[in-house]
Amino acid sequence: METLEITSVESTTDKTNKMTESKKFSIKKTSKELLGRWFHLMTLGRALDEKAPNYLKQAIGWSYHAPYAGHDGIQLAIGQVFDRKTDHLFPYYRDMLTSISAGLTAEEIIFNGISKDTDVAGGGRHMSNHFAKPEWNVHNVSSCTGNHTLHAVGLGRAVKKYKHKGVVISSQGESSVSEGYVYEAINGATNEQLPVVFVFQDNGYGISVPKKDQTANRKVADNFRGMKYLKIIHCNGKDVFDSMNAMTEAKQIALETSTPVIVQANCVRMGSHSNSDKHELYRDNAELNYVTEYDPLAKYRRLLVRYKRFTEEELLAIEAEVKLEVKKAHKAGLSAPDPDPASIHDFVIPEPYVSAKYPEGLHNFTGNNKKLIEGLNETLKAEFRLNPDTFLWGQDIANKDKGGIFNVSKGMQQEFGKDRVFNAPIAEDYIMGTANGMSRFNDKIRIVVEGAEFADYFWPAMEQFVETTHEYWRTKGQYSPNITVRLASGGYIGGGLYHSQNIEGALATFPGVRIVYPSYADDAAGLLRTSIRSKGMTVFMEPKALYNDPKASAAVPEDFEVPFGKARVRREGVDLTIVTYGNTTHMCVEVADKLAEDTGKQIEVIDLRSLVPMDIETILKSVAKTNKVMVVHEDKVFSGFGAEISATITEKAFNQLDAPVKRVGSEFTPVGFNRILEKAVLPNNDKIYAAAKELIEY
Repeated sequence: METLEITSVESTTDKTNKMTESKKFSIKKTSKELLGRWFHLMTLGRALDEKAPNYLKQAIGWSYHAPYAGHDGIQLAIGQVFDRKTDHLFPYYRDMLTSISAGLTAEEIIFNGISKDTDVAGGGRHMSNHFAKPEWNVHNVSSCTGNHTLHAVGLGRAVKKYKHKGVVISSQGESSVSEGYVYEAINGATNEQLPVVFVFQDNGYGISVPKKDQTANRKVADNFRGMKYLKIIHCNGKDVFDSMNAMTEAKQIALETSTPVIVQANCVRMGSHSNSDKHELYRDNAELNYVTEYDPLAKYRRLLVRYKRFTEEELLAIEAEVKLEVKKAHKAGLSAPDPDPASIHDFVIPEPYVSAKYPEGLHNFTGNNKKLIEGLNETLKAEFRLNPDTFLWGQDIANKDKGGIFNVSKGMQQEFGKDRVFNAPIAEDYIMGTANGMSRFNDKIRIVVEGAEFADYFWPAMEQFVETTHEYWRTKGQYSPNITVRLASGGYIGGGLYHSQNIEGALATFPGVRIVYPSYADDAAGLLRTSIRSKGMTVFMEPKALYNDPKASAAVPEDFEVPFGKARVRREGVDLTIVTYGNTTHMCVEVADKLAEDTGKQIEVIDLRSLVPMDIETILKSVAKTNKVMVVHEDKVFSGFGAEISATITEKAFNQLDAPVKRVGSEFTPVGFNRILEKAVLPNNDKIYAAAKELIEY
């Protein structure tokens, strides 16, 4: 419960008079029309807030509802200062009145609450109480509390870059500020000086956890004092006028100075955290009476009558009008169509860029060979020249003549400038989250990020990675994060822990993302070009041991494109199929050549190039010819991506197999740093040769 601050009557009065003189909104100065509109919005919001739990009781829907009562002042203010033509708004799950104040209708609120196909947030594909309207820049946010602060910062970056006259507003409860990515977001917003307003709606509780268990500071916004370029404004979130003045000031500061602002709004939570919570179990009667006494709607209603701005009859008329509005919306909600179960595979990921010239991802170009790192670097530069709305950031990617830890982005910042190519903080979640946010500003924007210096370090970004994978589905195709995530992957460099691990098997379990893993310079260039030009997110795994290895060199056409889901047969054969990708592709080709020399057997080597989607057709065509299959990759055999390849082959071609599918990969242990240990863990030519020979002779 909020601690009351006691001051003398004289000092309080003087302070109030000074504030009234300097502030734009007050009970006396605000027009009657605006006061009436606010009362209508607040009454409508409260009616829906109180009606929502009934839908669950009647088994109609609204499985999750977090009542906002007690946050009325600040939520009304957020929606009122928001301009859908110029601003962007990220509400959180308690922001029902915020959304109504921003323009959502009672029908749209109910459609969302009971998960109807007509839900403008995403057609019932998201949890109830997650209000949004993407076409109005009211963004669809996750249930993962506070993570949208990173999206807000990314959007703020785009607002500043494109000199757009607007602000980004991010709203959340005070307890979610404890999340590390919130600190990353505010640190980044101050460092980049972005026009983002962060609103903390502080009701004193995170579900049942009191604020004192979250932070040492009584006001959570004070945790950020000392950050340069950051303005902190405190207001009474229960009071309409104080909240309106605070939000108006915050927006003005963000607009005029292009710097971030925190608005700390002190609220009360009149109800339980949600319909699955019982606040009577952890709040005493005195506190429950206190929060009821400080009901913001009741207080606002009393002020309107006390200061003779409205008569009792006028307010009763507005309340009667709201009842009819809710009744009509309820009827529309019940008659609205439910989502079609057959649509679950719609909008998982956007259709990719289609290559007209290289439909199979093959070429006959015979120019000079280029290293894999050259293919990547030259393709990045070519795509940046083609599309001025392409951006690149990551750790250590733009320092003088250095371009990343492996120099893949060398020369990029010098040619395209610091606005398009720049270093990110050492904060992987920030790198991913701001990519998600910035790509929302304009559908033409294409973002390339080095998600981490090494793929092994990508784990801190997983929260934002998972979030981004289901944005397109969750919004029913209204938003596509057009992002290419580059990750230097794999071993064979003596890197050891956090420098030589493979993570593609884990990433492939998430729908909504493509994963590619080239082995040669031409495929690396072609897949990177397709990734950047396509809508949706692609994880681009780069086998770092091959960056400068002559084995991976190839002639690269300047315009080469490799479609997703198209494997490449590296060596033809009839006695055994080896399915592989990445570092082990070259080993498999070498082993196939040696086995042909030693045994006369001809082995077909298929380089997948693309893991998700995977070229099942090419694999099955080869299996039908050889009747024996071996899957080889660098990752662990147990639960590695090869397990999915093996299972797919067994499921679709079991009757054609003359032997069980065999897998070769890393041992089920971390990759050791010492090269002797690394060699013992990773697959190599000897291991692949022995396994292939055994399978041929089966």
